[in-house]
Amino acid sequence: METTSQDLKELVRQKYSEIALQDKDTNMSSCCGSGGCSTEVYNIMSDDYTRLEGYNADADLGLGCGLPTEFAQIKEGNTVIDLGSGAGNDCFIARALVGEKGRVIGIDFTEAMIDKARANVEKLGYNNVEFRFGDIEKMPVTANVADVVVSNCVLNLVPDKQKVISEIFRVLKPGGHFSISDVVLVGQLPEKLKHAAEMYAGCISGAIQKNEYLGLVNEAGFKQVQVQKEKAIVIPDDILTAYLSADEVAAFKESGLGIFSVTVFAQKPAACCGPDCCN
Repeated sequence: METTSQDLKELVRQKYSEIALQDKDTNMSSCCGSGGCSTEVYNIMSDDYTRLEGYNADADLGLGCGLPTEFAQIKEGNTVIDLGSGAGNDCFIARALVGEKGRVIGIDFTEAMIDKARANVEKLGYNNVEFRFGDIEKMPVTANVADVVVSNCVLNLVPDKQKVISEIFRVLKPGGHFSISDVVLVGQLPEKLKHAAEMYAGCISGAIQKNEYLGLVNEAGFKQVQVQKEKAIVIPDDILTAYLSADEVAAFKESGLGIFSVTVFAQKPAACCGPDCCN
């Protein structure tokens, strides 16, 4: 039976519901964290948040693949939306940048994550950070609200990436921008990896081609599209051999396939100020 988009979303929801109830060390030793079920070094999610202002250990589940807030050009007083906000890690980093006059909205479709994030923000006493339950393919946010949208290793888990990117365009103010860390491919991932549930929830087999990803951003109407950071991801042998034979592992390594963590920036065009300014 063919797996539908709804099936994939439910898989991710279930997996991240489990993750919300685990501690960071458990997550990072699983297939969904930086440990990746491997005894070798697995660098997909190794970026260090602990040095950033606003970092809160209770909100860090070790699930990111970049540091989008570091590249997002967030300013004091901005309104920031975080897609797939989890326990609130990136939201609290963003809050340190927007200050008390700014506003941060986290969106997640896993109720357990929303509960955890709300408990964290209550402990911190922030009145300008909120978490909304909802699907980022149809965000519970009105149009033209955000100065900045960030997201960390989430869009690759969403079946309809075009819809999410269109939603990002809708919720951004004219002239607003996004900075999103994600996983992309160069070349075709072997089917046995592509359809492995743990690899999907671990952010690899849900990824699409880098050129296709950037193409969707351009097609949505964004300008100044650029890759701010790119890092190669090496899948260790002990993960590959769980899904592929020795010959298939060798072929995979020789194929030139690339798996990358990228941070992508793009801007929504500013509103027209007259009949000639958009020409």
